[in-house]
Amino acid sequence: MISIICALAENRAIGYNNDLLYHLREDLKRFKALTTGHTIIMGRNTYDSLPKGALPNRRNIVLSSSIYNNWSAERISEEMPGTEVFPSLEAALQACSDEEVFIIGGARVYQSAFPLADRLCLTHVHATPEKADVFFPAFDDSEWECVFREDHEADERNEQPFTFADYIRK
Repeated sequence: MISIICALAENRAIGYNNDLLYHLREDLKRFKALTTGHTIIMGRNTYDSLPKGALPNRRNIVLSSSIYNNWSAERISEEMPGTEVFPSLEAALQACSDEEVFIIGGARVYQSAFPLADRLCLTHVHATPEKADVFFPAFDDSEWECVFREDHEADERNEQPFTFADYIRK
């Protein structure tokens, strides 16, 4: 199963200057609960935005044709510990066989994965940021069925109201 997981603002914005737009504690907890024990696939910029590198208790795959083609396996192990690097989404998915895979960003990786995805695990943030430079791809709602929805108000741990929503492809 291929799942896309993302928090997106009302205008589909997902990031600015290689950082998240909103820091929602409940969203981070949900992300961890859903992805732990599974494979996560991300682009190089997303990997670079992770504060401590590879995420623990997950198989971390980074997509980067330049790293794949120009770095040795030893250099990857030293500079990107806990990761595997593949030149394309297709190559990474071939290496994942029967695993549950979560696509965690960025925008180009989401765009490439959309036609292959079985499920969307989205956090709809009920806000529009002043600045954003990365956006989630537009998608046709009619191709997806919402199978889970949970609304949350803003509070001391979550700066904006948001909704968790899971969709499966019809």
